Amino acid sequence: MEEKPLLSVVIPIMNEAGNVSLMVDRLTHTLEKIINFEIIFVNDGSTDNTLEVIKELGEKDDRIKYLSFSRNFGHQSALRAGLDYAEGDCVVSMDGDLQHPPELIPAMIEKWKEGYDVVYTLRKDTSETGFLKRKTSEFFYKLINKLSDVEIEQGSADFRLVDSSVIDALRKFKENPIFYRGLVRWLGFKQFALEYVPEKRTWGQTKYSFKKMFRFAIIGITSFSIRPLHASTILGMVMAIASFLYGMYAIILKLFTDQTIPGWTSLLIVVSFIGGIQLLMIGILGEYLGKLFIESKRRPAYIIKEKNITNHK
Repeated sequence: MEEKPLLSVVIPIMNEAGNVSLMVDRLTHTLEKIINFEIIFVNDGSTDNTLEVIKELGEKDDRIKYLSFSRNFGHQSALRAGLDYAEGDCVVSMDGDLQHPPELIPAMIEKWKEGYDVVYTLRKDTSETGFLKRKTSEFFYKLINKLSDVEIEQGSADFRLVDSSVIDALRKFKENPIFYRGLVRWLGFKQFALEYVPEKRTWGQTKYSFKKMFRFAIIGITSFSIRPLHASTILGMVMAIASFLYGMYAIILKLFTDQTIPGWTSLLIVVSFIGGIQLLMIGILGEYLGKLFIESKRRPAYIIKEKNITNHK
């Protein structure tokens, strides 16, 4: 009998103690008859008893493994750690809040067996999805597609299956911070999309605040494009020309007319506007310089405090 391939399920997790057991039950029920699997939980600095729950489950089932960080390093770093330690012929990454339905994985596996290297998912929002969440999500994808050099479809998530060959390619990237959602698209390979409807969160609270989502968007844009720098250069040139023309206008009025130069209010507005544009451009430049500064330090993307996995590729 032909041996079944091995699937690694990588789950970054933080303060999800109430979801861990249910996640394991649903994954086990869904996968055990169709494929060999391992579940790798990456504990990203949880402050509740998430790690203790995972350890208890791991003692009963050696397919349940864990990596525990020394502190919170962020979702993408947790995802990186899971991919580094995954041994599967293919790897599924998903969130630990059960909004990514485990029951979709068999369909992803089928597409992988058909020859697709990446099977990614597109979130299909419903009327129950909050208005603000829908609009901010739409704005995020429109913005990143406008400014970056990769096309990321509306509703793309870190819920995907990737072949081991893609994992080998991803492990070569040492950039920090990393943006897997764009990187997987940038790599190419043969890809297929599946739609899913996110499930309601049954326990705990979302870890993605508006501030974190905004920061995530900035990382995504600056990781794959220098268009914001080009835009700031063009905007700076336009403002410089406009300022020069306004200055010439003021000089001509002074030298060749009896009119008093009016417009202290307009002058103040122009100066304030130019100052704001300059600060914006400096901020854009600072984002890129900050990324270079972080990269130059060559610090590890994560530090593991404890684990029950011995391999490290």
